[in-house]
Amino acid sequence: MSSEPPETEPAEEPETAEPEAAEPEAPPAPLLTLRDGLPALTDTEAALLEVCAGLAAGTGPVAIDAERASGYRYSSRAYLIQLRREGTTTSLIDPIAFESLAPLQAVLEGTEWILHAATQDLPCLNEIGLVPTGLFDTELAGRLLGYPRVGLATLVETKLGWRMKKEHSAVDWSTRPLPAPWLEYAALDVEVLGELRDLLADELVAAGKDDWARQEFEALKSFVPTERVDAWRRTSGMHRVRGRRGLGAVRALWETRDAIAEQRDVTPGRIIPDAAIVAAAQAMPTDRAALLSTKGFHGRGAERYATRWVDALREVSEMEERDLPTRTPRGDGPPLPRAWAEKDPVAARRLVLAREAMAVLAEEHNLPVENILTPDYLRRTLWTPPRVREPGGLLDAIVEMLAGYGARSWQIALTAPVIASAILDADAEAAAGPVVVPKDAIDDEADEDLGGDDL
Repeated sequence: MSSEPPETEPAEEPETAEPEAAEPEAPPAPLLTLRDGLPALTDTEAALLEVCAGLAAGTGPVAIDAERASGYRYSSRAYLIQLRREGTTTSLIDPIAFESLAPLQAVLEGTEWILHAATQDLPCLNEIGLVPTGLFDTELAGRLLGYPRVGLATLVETKLGWRMKKEHSAVDWSTRPLPAPWLEYAALDVEVLGELRDLLADELVAAGKDDWARQEFEALKSFVPTERVDAWRRTSGMHRVRGRRGLGAVRALWETRDAIAEQRDVTPGRIIPDAAIVAAAQAMPTDRAALLSTKGFHGRGAERYATRWVDALREVSEMEERDLPTRTPRGDGPPLPRAWAEKDPVAARRLVLAREAMAVLAEEHNLPVENILTPDYLRRTLWTPPRVREPGGLLDAIVEMLAGYGARSWQIALTAPVIASAILDADAEAAAGPVVVPKDAIDDEADEDLGGDDL
């Protein structure tokens, strides 16, 4: 036997991965600028007639935008209108300077309006007499095409390659005079809206969704904002208030604040914040000194309107129990989805099955699920479905119900069959034995109206 140690292969050097070179960051997109420079603000009758003449000489659709003083004013009136049309320059109109914009409406008659998020601007434009005869909504088109982010700046950058300024997005447009940088920011909102419209229109055709879009745009022409019933129930933090009298205090303080805000034309939160309403409703102070010493009761109008707050609270303290609000509002619609499992397990099962089918449908057509059908329409149809159960008759009845609620024909064609299937399948399960749907199988957030009404 050899005394020399056996030969061994040299140990392999551990492999070290070559560090991957970091991909260089893409340079920022070029900043969008005004091709014709900043136009003068139109605030005289003579200047308005010049703008109208220019628009009449232009061709094609008219890009339109409006600026409101959201967060500053109670009203939603327009404080600036921006317009651009091929063959003419951008126009900036101060609607506050005019008793009537009839000449502008006359020249826009018969043209297609291009708006972004039309439901935000149409009410304030209608208020000053500007009503479209046709329109194209670039935000809505983006949603129909399945884009995950449909803000104007995002679409302009991703589809057209331009970066938009954002620094004046939350200014007080009721300010006079309007600073030049604000006017430039506003003018840029319509600078390339026409180009974006043409690109998205081509994509809608390619995706086979151009007819859907036509139906949606036609419906938007008659858009009226929904007046929320019991708007005071959206007071932030109200869940911390206990008892019907506490809820009555929230309602009374909210309504008092709303009346003051409307009278002064300032946003309600600038009088007292929601947190102050909740604090006062929890403490129920009975006099001015106690109210102003309540922890959490603050705001610009806390002391100024202290007498009105105390009067509102005192009135609530003297109300009969039957006149106080309940935790759950009384309405004509179905209960909140989370209550379905207990109130009507079969209806809850219909909702679960329908939601699952809607999710599949949304994925197949590259749409957000809430935009295939307004969630409220789905809930109403499933909570009180048609009595008929013969498949053909049931489908016809669902079609009629959805049309009555306001669903568009393309939405009905997609969703009525899956709703009918959900109803029949839930009935079949109920016939086979008791239907049990866990409470946590349905949540309210999945059914929030996130834009379906507007689509």
